[in-house]
Amino acid sequence: MKNKIHILNGPNLNLLGEREPEIYGSSSLADIENSLIKIASQSNAQIIFKQTNHEGGLIELVHEAGRSGHGVIINPAGYTHTSVALYDALLSLSIPIIEVHISNIYKREKFRHSSYVSMAANSVISGLGIDGYDVALKSILKHINNN
Repeated sequence: MKNKIHILNGPNLNLLGEREPEIYGSSSLADIENSLIKIASQSNAQIIFKQTNHEGGLIELVHEAGRSGHGVIINPAGYTHTSVALYDALLSLSIPIIEVHISNIYKREKFRHSSYVSMAANSVISGLGIDGYDVALKSILKHINNN
């Protein structure tokens, strides 16, 4: 059986490569997905890669990950700092959770320094650009394979 890792992306990440490239770079969400597919293919893993601009949709994806997944990598984007409901959904999971941010949220506006998601996540990766997703996937696979 393949390990299923859910990669969940929040609002506006569908605009990667177009929106604020000075902060988020020029790579698209599809570029990230393709990189993760390569990493997953080298392991006994399958990625389920999703993006939504809707808070309720992201919460539904978290619920789905809890039912069928072995781990979650989540970039909640703007919901990081605002969504208690997303935090509550993540607390219901009994699988590893890694929070990823492309930019270093601690070098940005003060309101971005607070994360509800971090209180539910096992780990946080912030400021590595899109490479943070690769690091997160390798880390979560190592964790799963060692348990």
